[in-house]
Amino acid sequence: MIDDEVVVDAHVHAPRLSTLKPSWMEWAEEFSGPHPWRDAYDDQGDPVPERLDALMESEGVDRVLLFCEYSPRATGVQPIEDLLPIVAYNPVRFRLVANVNPHLHHPVAAEAERQLDLGAVAVKLHPVHGGFSPADRELYGVYALCAERGVPVILHSGTSSFPGSRTRFGDPQLLLDVIEDFPEVHFVFAHGGRGWWYDTAAFLALSKPNVWLDLAGLPPKRLPGYYARFGLSRLANRMIFGTDWPGVPGTARNVAALRDLGLPAGTLRAVLSGNAAKIFPGLGV
Repeated sequence: MIDDEVVVDAHVHAPRLSTLKPSWMEWAEEFSGPHPWRDAYDDQGDPVPERLDALMESEGVDRVLLFCEYSPRATGVQPIEDLLPIVAYNPVRFRLVANVNPHLHHPVAAEAERQLDLGAVAVKLHPVHGGFSPADRELYGVYALCAERGVPVILHSGTSSFPGSRTRFGDPQLLLDVIEDFPEVHFVFAHGGRGWWYDTAAFLALSKPNVWLDLAGLPPKRLPGYYARFGLSRLANRMIFGTDWPGVPGTARNVAALRDLGLPAGTLRAVLSGNAAKIFPGLGV
C-alpha cells in the first residue's frame, strides 16, 4: 500500500533476459532511469522471485499482473512458463497474463486456454509486435473463450518503438466490431492509445461500458494534455493503473505523480485498484 491506498500494477514485464532482443534491454535502461530494477535479477539475467517480491513490496505494490509475450519479430519470445516460479513464490501478490500470437499458435484459442489453465487472469494480444489485426476472425475463438471464462482481453494500443513493430495495428478503431460483438468481455487498451490515438481510445472508453484504458508507459503528469478534450476526472473512472515495469522510474513515483493530479479520492482509488478489481478475477483487493 501507498498512503493507505491499495495499489495494483496491471502491466509488468519480468522475463528472463536471455529471451529478449537487444532493443528490449535498451528500452528498459532508457526508461527506468535510476530505478534499480536489475536488483530483481541474478547474474545470469533470470528474475529471482524473492527479490522481485521484495522490490514490489518496497514500492508499495499489492498486486502485480505479469506479462509474457510471444513476439519473435519485435521483442522475442518470453514464455509464460518462465513466470510460474514468481507466482508460486507469492501467489497473493502476483498473477499471470496470457499472451497469444496467431502467427505462432494454432489453433490460437487452444493456446489461450492452455495459458488460462495455468492461472492467467487475462489474455493479452500484441498486434503491433505480432504483426496482425486484432479484428482477424481467427481471434474470435479467443474472444469467445474469454467471454466463457469471464476474463478480460488486454490489447496494445498505440505506437511502439521496437524494430519489427507494425504500428498500424495499434489503432483502437480496429477493434470496433469485436467490442460490439462481445459486449460481455472487458477490453483494456494498454497504453491508452499512445501516440496518435488518445482521442479514439478515450472516446471508446467513455462510450462503451466494456472498454478501459491502462496507463502503462504514460507519465501521469502528461495525462491532462494527452486527454485534454475529455476531462481527466471523468475519464479517469475508466482508467487502470499500470507502469510497463521495468520501463518506469519507479512505481511509487508514478503513484505520487498520479496523486498530484488532484483527482477526487474515490476516483484515485478506482484507478489504483478499484477498476482492476472489477474486471480481473480473483485479485482479492
